[in-house]
Amino acid sequence: MKTRAFTLIVMLLLSAPLPAMAATGVALVHGTGQQSNAYNDYWTSEMVESIRQGLPASSNLLVVNCNFEKYMWDDAAAGCLATQLYNFVTSMNIDDLVVITHSNGGNVMRWILSNPTWDNRYPTIIDSTRWVNVVAASSAGTPLADAVMAGNVFEASVGWLLGYQNDAVRMQQTSWMTYYNDNWLLGTSGRPSLPVGFWNIVGTDVETAVWDSDSYCGGYAENLGLEITQEWLDGCSDGFLNCSSQNAAGSLWFYDHNRTNGSEPLSHNQSRRKCFNLDVILRNDI
Repeated sequence: MKTRAFTLIVMLLLSAPLPAMAATGVALVHGTGQQSNAYNDYWTSEMVESIRQGLPASSNLLVVNCNFEKYMWDDAAAGCLATQLYNFVTSMNIDDLVVITHSNGGNVMRWILSNPTWDNRYPTIIDSTRWVNVVAASSAGTPLADAVMAGNVFEASVGWLLGYQNDAVRMQQTSWMTYYNDNWLLGTSGRPSLPVGFWNIVGTDVETAVWDSDSYCGGYAENLGLEITQEWLDGCSDGFLNCSSQNAAGSLWFYDHNRTNGSEPLSHNQSRRKCFNLDVILRNDI
């Protein structure tokens, strides 16, 4: 027979408020460049709308537009990113934010995660973030930034993606990133861990065979430019970044060929586009 105490416990359990369901959101953070329409010009609508399908509430998606030609800590870079992320999580009541970054966007996001006292909005952003999916991050910089700053002739091959002798390019020189990683940024070897997961997707190669339709995903001309610049990089690279740079901070999620359709590599251009099932991988991770 049930006792009064048992009945009281049951009543208290039934009357207790249920824990609030997490409001999940996604933010897409572009790489080097000054963007005003990253939805179309950087990611493309096909990529964004495919990723959006993973959200319980489709409106909880932000495509960031900032000036990432500046140093990562600059108000036009980290300040702009903080403004957009903070306004997004507070206005939409997001408490489960998945951030997807590409290239130098990973550095700007890592600045926020590494320096929570720099800006009073940073702690709210960090507390709301589940993890960061970091696609082709330039966490250790790139020799191409060194070459561009030195005025090497091949800079035209990556000018569409990297830019020309701006502060962000200067910052991504390998020796400069070593200094920032040692003194200002978290997550690299020998440094404290980042406060949230920082999961790397690493692009390993560029393919531009004219007879192979896969070489045209994201734009054949862009991929051809990256194959040219690959000559200045290690054997494992996406045409813009060495694999070691892409996996210098945080943790490895996967090398492209381990998860993509047909084990296809992702060039630095393809890793921001709907190529070889990358969009579905990112969507399913939400």
